[in-house]
Amino acid sequence: MRLDHAGIATDDAAELAALYADLLDCEIVHEEEFDGMAVVFLELGGSYLELLEPLGDEGTIAGYLDRNGPGIHHLAFATDDIEGALDRARDLGIESIDDEPRPGAWGHEVAFLHPRDTGGVLVEFVEH
Repeated sequence: MRLDHAGIATDDAAELAALYADLLDCEIVHEEEFDGMAVVFLELGGSYLELLEPLGDEGTIAGYLDRNGPGIHHLAFATDDIEGALDRARDLGIESIDDEPRPGAWGHEVAFLHPRDTGGVLVEFVEH
């Protein structure tokens, strides 16, 4: 596996994308509205920053921002076998949030692991 992206919760994805594009000399490579969020990907030499902005007052990212404020929401790891990665996590006693992979941003399959079992980090598996 390799690091695919870091997901960052923000109140303004366009503003943060412009800042990171200038600061890190990188480009926006994908934007979409998905699952109640505006999602912006910036490429960083084979991995990405994924900026997540809620489109309303409800939803996962809106709740996260209410509880924690802006910042890193999750780390995502690319795998060629998401079901195998989930099985390996379960074999290690790690609780999954998603029992089965589900559609994610950019049309990828994703599944999340509970942060209480992964050192306080919300871990995402992503299969391109």
